[in-house]
Amino acid sequence: MKYPRLFEKGSIGTMTIRNRTVMPAMGTNLANETGGVSQAMVHYYRARAKGGVGLIITELVSVDSPGGYAIPKQLDLHSNAFIAGHNELVEAVHEHGAKIVPQLHHAGRQTTTENTRGLQPVAPSAIPDPYLQIIPRELTLSEIEDIIDKFVQGAIRAQKAGYDGVEIHGAHGYLVAQFMSPSSNRRTDMYGGDTAGRMGFPTEIVRRIKKETKGNFPVIFRYSGDEFIQGGINLEEAKLMAKILEEAGADALHISSGTYASMHTILEPMNYPEAWRAYLAEQIKKVVGIPVITVGNIRSPQVAENLLNEEKADFIALGRTLIADPEWPLKVMLDRDEDIRKCITCNLGCISERVFKNLHIRCTVNPVAGREIEYPSIPFSYNSKHFVVVGGGPAGMEAARVLAEAGNKVSLIERESELGGQIRIAAVPPGKDKIRWSIEYLETQIRSLGVDIQLKTEATAEILQGMDADCFVIATGAAPIIPSIKGVNSPNVTTAWEILAGQYEAGGKVIVVGGGSVGCETALYLRLKGIEVTVLEMEETLADDMEPITRTVFLEEMGNLQIQAFTGYKVQRIEINGVVVLDKNWREHWFPCDHVVLSMGAGPINHLEDQLKQKGLKVAVIGDAKKPRKLREAISEGFMAAHELIKNATYPNLRHQFAVEEVFHRGEYRSILQ
Repeated sequence: MKYPRLFEKGSIGTMTIRNRTVMPAMGTNLANETGGVSQAMVHYYRARAKGGVGLIITELVSVDSPGGYAIPKQLDLHSNAFIAGHNELVEAVHEHGAKIVPQLHHAGRQTTTENTRGLQPVAPSAIPDPYLQIIPRELTLSEIEDIIDKFVQGAIRAQKAGYDGVEIHGAHGYLVAQFMSPSSNRRTDMYGGDTAGRMGFPTEIVRRIKKETKGNFPVIFRYSGDEFIQGGINLEEAKLMAKILEEAGADALHISSGTYASMHTILEPMNYPEAWRAYLAEQIKKVVGIPVITVGNIRSPQVAENLLNEEKADFIALGRTLIADPEWPLKVMLDRDEDIRKCITCNLGCISERVFKNLHIRCTVNPVAGREIEYPSIPFSYNSKHFVVVGGGPAGMEAARVLAEAGNKVSLIERESELGGQIRIAAVPPGKDKIRWSIEYLETQIRSLGVDIQLKTEATAEILQGMDADCFVIATGAAPIIPSIKGVNSPNVTTAWEILAGQYEAGGKVIVVGGGSVGCETALYLRLKGIEVTVLEMEETLADDMEPITRTVFLEEMGNLQIQAFTGYKVQRIEINGVVVLDKNWREHWFPCDHVVLSMGAGPINHLEDQLKQKGLKVAVIGDAKKPRKLREAISEGFMAAHELIKNATYPNLRHQFAVEEVFHRGEYRSILQ
């Protein structure tokens, strides 16, 4: 075993955990409309327990409904009516050897009236949240006592439901953190003032839970080692708080960071290095004798192992890592690093669509995330078929992987000399290197599954017709749109794709036409090479197609690097030494430059579909060949299309039934995990 420390048993209070991996709380929106445990949620957590994680901390669980809700479909435990559903979740996790605790939570001021069903949010002081700008109502002493009791009653219900302990959510700017932080707590009574006074609320919760649960029910306390906001909790005060929490009876400390106002330190974008905030847990671990959990952008087993070996933490929380690959612990235990589907930290399905659109949790690289109840495993093709996939980008490779894993013969044809499609150039801009992990995983899988990969091969209808396939999956991708602008074919004009692929060298002054994510990333790439860059965007906003947290950090970096950007400007013509643009009032402007880089979207490449159909061949079109979109849609569509082809081939007359054969989790693995 390459990573022995990760798989040592550990203890938190009276709870023994089979290894040092922890799934931290992450919202899913999978609860039902009343806040109860849904079957989709049971299957979601069961998959992570089955994958070998030691301890699961559920998503935030409200102790005060609906006034304490932070998201519309929040898991709830504010009354006895919810106990039975939670018990079903506990049983599903225990069945596979993992431990599980709920994260007890109250949003305080960090919510909206939509989430609280019209109730005014509450807080220790009537100070608006700097991010949401909602003015809360200051809690009275009797209301504070009532909320403390709600946390205690939540813990008692959790114990009745069979949980192994509880975690108190004192991080990320929610109510408990609002009492702890000098930025949000201006009270002058027993719950305000200095550090000891501000810690009165959380310590009373911990003490009373320990008392009411007879002292044998572990309490984990999660809080921010640094809030990264002006006047907030910093590391030095966080160390003092650690000692106070230990004295109050906390059995472990879970060290995170940030608030909504510093969101990028809670849910860091792709450009942050792995384990960048582990230093917070390391420093806090030095001042307490109870276990410390570290969290934040930990993707690689070697990084996790090093954190334990270097005594920076006692447990490793993996977070989005386990959304991307529920089997991460098991694969690491079996020395199968190459089979790990690593989180690329894109924040799309897990954050952008869930937090900002209130959708169910999804994942760019794992199309099953949040849909485990629908796709428990890949159907097995007892009647093996021959499938030909045209295109070796992420959509094509994912389709090939699923088809081959089901036992089919798969051929993949790619006209380039290597696999990966557009992701090879998408990984070039600064801070985007992790996106390459997505295609590295897919290539490793299809090669190990024996897919017949034919590189540097141009697929024609005639060649494909001679391959005797049962179905052709067209995943030929997209190409940059070249607009009908006068001068667009001049030698000083190129595309963002050619720049990032190293096929065109630009220098001097450069104009990037198109301020979407690709255009802005290309501008940043050129600026860091010392080139003067200006971005022209026809719409009113820049990088509007970028994930919101990433966009905030990215635009700040563009400003710091003095990349000029103009919105509401439409290019009218391109000349050899500059461009002429029109503003929204139809006035002309002249921008001198040496080179023009076009980034105005992409169009599908799909000339084979009609040709093959005319020959009477079965065809499925996926990914950008169907419609240019993001990586998440490409991989998801590759998975779904392959899944449907397998089901139809296995049971052609029974569309909604399919045979299931476990590909990875066979019975003998279960004993390894115990």
